[in-house]
Amino acid sequence: MAHTSLILPDGRSVQMAPETWARLSCGVLVFDAVRVFQNPAVTAATEDLGTRLRQKHAGLKPSQIPGLAEARNLYKSFAMEPTRYRPSSEALLRRVVAGKGLYTINNAVDACNLASLEFLLPVGMYDLDKVRGAVTLRTGRAGETYPGIRKGTVNLADRLGLFDTDGPFGSPTSDSARTCVAAGTVRVLAVIMATAGYDAHRMTAAQDIFSGHFTAFCEAREIFRGQLGRDG
Repeated sequence: MAHTSLILPDGRSVQMAPETWARLSCGVLVFDAVRVFQNPAVTAATEDLGTRLRQKHAGLKPSQIPGLAEARNLYKSFAMEPTRYRPSSEALLRRVVAGKGLYTINNAVDACNLASLEFLLPVGMYDLDKVRGAVTLRTGRAGETYPGIRKGTVNLADRLGLFDTDGPFGSPTSDSARTCVAAGTVRVLAVIMATAGYDAHRMTAAQDIFSGHFTAFCEAREIFRGQLGRDG
């Protein structure tokens, strides 16, 4: 039987709405003791990966890069055109392949971006103390929006999003200003998103990559992990 709900260490749930069950799987992670600061080590690691990715994908169109297909298929399953509403993982890869590099925000955001570039899946990362109540992954209704980070207003009507008791706060395209990770954040919720058919072992590998970077570069401690939409 597929897991459609997880209980976090603080007693709150992260759950999938029924309309997502046949389309979505997620890897969920929670960290505490997070330290947010500027860490040159994660910047150097990202630059090194960017160099390797530019060499690997030189001359290829995004449609010719096999690793991008999973996130694009996730978008298509929710009737989100990936060339118009770009998966965050693809947006990151496009920047580094074009030689633009990534913005350096803080060690937490940079570690998240580094992990997303490695496994090429969109990751939502949130300050858990700014999230109100239970979390639900569902399709948005008309008029449901949130202020994104550097993206203006994010419209979730008929699109996949994350919601708490105060409303929408995330999507596979952009995190929100309301729950962003910043100085003072100590607990982090990370949600890795893929299609329902994504292999559970590959999702575990993605969780391992994310946790490895986050614990190394943010001095954090992983206190929970689970998967949604997977059997067993």
